[in-house]
Amino acid sequence: MVAGLLTIVPGLDTAMVLRSAVSLGRRHGFATALGVSTGALIWGAAAAVGVSALLYASTEVYMAVRIAGAVYMVWLGSRLLLRALLGAAHEPLADPVSSRAIGHSWARGLLTNLLNPKIGAFYVAVLPQFIPAHDSHLAVGLLLALVHDLEGLVWFTAIILGSHSVRTMLARRSVRRAIDGATGATLIGFGLKLGLSAK
Repeated sequence: MVAGLLTIVPGLDTAMVLRSAVSLGRRHGFATALGVSTGALIWGAAAAVGVSALLYASTEVYMAVRIAGAVYMVWLGSRLLLRALLGAAHEPLADPVSSRAIGHSWARGLLTNLLNPKIGAFYVAVLPQFIPAHDSHLAVGLLLALVHDLEGLVWFTAIILGSHSVRTMLARRSVRRAIDGATGATLIGFGLKLGLSAK
C-alpha cells in the first residue's frame, strides 16, 4: 500500500515517462519506465545494505547528490522548455527504435531517479521497517524494491497505453510543444526546489 501510494502520486518520474511516450512513442516510454525502475532497485539495494544511510546521515554527501540532481533537472528542463518556446521539433533520432536511441531513453529515466536524493531518503526511512531482523537485508530490500517497481510498471503501462490511445491528437506539433514546455517547467521547478531545499 505504501509503495502504491508513492507510485501514483504525480512526480518527476511520471512526467518523464509521459513525455517520452508522447514525444517518442511507446518503446521510449517503456524504456524510460525501465530506467526509473532500475534506479529504484539500486536505491532499494543501497538502503538495504546501509549505503544510503550515509546519504541520510551525512549533510555533505546529501548536498552533493542534491546539487547534482538539481543541476541535471534544470539542464534537462531548460532544453525542453527552450525547444518548446522556439517551436523546434522533438529531439531528432536517426532511428527512433534503434538500441542506441532506446538506451538513451532508459539512461534518462535511470539518471532522473538516481539523482533525486529524496528517493534514497525515502527508501532508507521506510524499507528497514519491513525487513525482518534475521533475514538477509540485501535480499529482502531488493524484494521490497521489486514490489515497488512492479507497481510502478503497472502504473507507467497505464500511462503509456493511455497516451498511445490519443496519439493522433498528441502527435500535433502544438500539443507536443505544450507537453515539452510543461515537462520542462516541471523539471526546472523540481530542480530548483531540490537545490534550494534546506533538507
